[in-house]
Amino acid sequence: MFTSLSDRLAATFKNLRGKGRLSEADVDATVREIRTALLEADVALPVVREFTARVRERALGEEVSKALNPAQQVVKIVHDELVGILGGETRRLRLAKTPPTVILLAGLQGAGKTTLAGKLARHLKDGGHTPLLVAADLQRPNAVDQLSVVAERAGVAVHAPEPGNGVGDPVAVARSGVELARTKLYDVVIVDTAGRLAIDADLMDQLKRVRDAVQPDETLLVVDAMIGQDAVQTAVAFDESVGIDGVVLAKLDGDARGGAALSVVTVTGKPILFASVGEKVTDLETFHPDRMASRILDMGDVLTLIEQAEKAFDSEQAERMAGKLAKGDDFTLEDFLEQMMSLKKMGSLTKLLGMLPGMGEMKAQLDSLDDRELDRVAAIIRSMTPAERADHTLLNGSRRARIARGAGVEVSAVNQLVDRFVDAQKMMKQMRAGGGMPGMPGMPGMGGGKRAKAKQKPQAKSGKGAKRSGNPAKRAQEPTAPPVGAGAGTGPGAGSGTGPPDLRALGAGGLDAAALEKQLAELPPEFKGLLGP
Repeated sequence: MFTSLSDRLAATFKNLRGKGRLSEADVDATVREIRTALLEADVALPVVREFTARVRERALGEEVSKALNPAQQVVKIVHDELVGILGGETRRLRLAKTPPTVILLAGLQGAGKTTLAGKLARHLKDGGHTPLLVAADLQRPNAVDQLSVVAERAGVAVHAPEPGNGVGDPVAVARSGVELARTKLYDVVIVDTAGRLAIDADLMDQLKRVRDAVQPDETLLVVDAMIGQDAVQTAVAFDESVGIDGVVLAKLDGDARGGAALSVVTVTGKPILFASVGEKVTDLETFHPDRMASRILDMGDVLTLIEQAEKAFDSEQAERMAGKLAKGDDFTLEDFLEQMMSLKKMGSLTKLLGMLPGMGEMKAQLDSLDDRELDRVAAIIRSMTPAERADHTLLNGSRRARIARGAGVEVSAVNQLVDRFVDAQKMMKQMRAGGGMPGMPGMPGMGGGKRAKAKQKPQAKSGKGAKRSGNPAKRAQEPTAPPVGAGAGTGPGAGSGTGPPDLRALGAGGLDAAALEKQLAELPPEFKGLLGP
């Protein structure tokens, strides 16, 4: 999502790097590039004008002129303004004080209302609610059957008393669904209504009658994010005719421009509540304006990544793994498989890595990732016996060949997996020993920190590579390498490097004592006092 906009903004900000001060011409050029990027993203023209005017005004103000890094300050200004046009603060669903909460979904045909109804029901179910889907779209062919299938995938109940395909009264179905929810103690009712290929009087009249019958707590407009500015016009028409409380963006994962998301809030004044970001029933995210702005500017979305990890990783599994690390037990291939399966539950690897800061510059590498690689690795590990998973050292040549045949891969794939596992096992051991990850300087257990430096004793060089001081007084105190065959450390002060040097011992070591004394005689009196008698 927002791919083209992110690329254009990244190229614009790259031109500002290294400039200690921004002139008015620099700001105008940057604002012009931002305006072009927004227009190419199909953002509504009034929104673009208002956005760029605010950015230019702040960029020419004192907050940039007095900043130590003007380029970063401009990025911060753009981020703040993006958060503003995306809605400012996160808007949550308003739940009724007395259940059930009624949510009415509206929108044009093909916008994705039925699929989003199932995703929203699953989202609410995961949050501890008991939702009920109501099939009030009785005009589109097989709309009732589709909602029943989606409800089954989401694991929620559905109320579909009419077969649809033009048969039945949607107002009566919606009213009976709310009554059923009160009787069966469902706390949320999601009403899926009919759509049209275009906005017309019949559609609006039917929506008004359904709205009046169920008195919804939230009326959400489902908008196809791929249609750009037309989504804004649709939202305005529905708001004027029916009245909406918020917007849900469908198919946002397939929109490379994002003009609808950046325009709808400013034009309609209605917040975006959710965004559909995939085809699975779990691919529905709460819309956070600040996080979405960070994604657009390639700053990552670590908070959403953490939330997805908390949902995917089992708490008991995490505690068990932490206990194994604390006890000093080895990290086995069985543990390796569990971690990979938990990672797979979080979704596409490309999408997950794209939430990390700075990944916009690695789009080619991310696009080349194959999610099926996790399935191949799982097949290899599952082709092993329990003993082999517990102790990888048992994997000799014949065992690896058998595992490769069982998994349908080459032996080289098994060897690569074992090598990667050994590296992961070493990392886990170093984390247990030093409290951090290996290879990261400046932190405990990461190699190059204080702990690592304390273990390394400095080794003094000798011979031609030895460093000698240019100060004769200091050079006189430096120990010298004895000639080949001579005993090390002979003579007073020869091995210690402390106290006044023995000139005769130095002379015996190959230096001219008379010449050294002559050089010392040229030193100032205060330096001579440091050398002792």
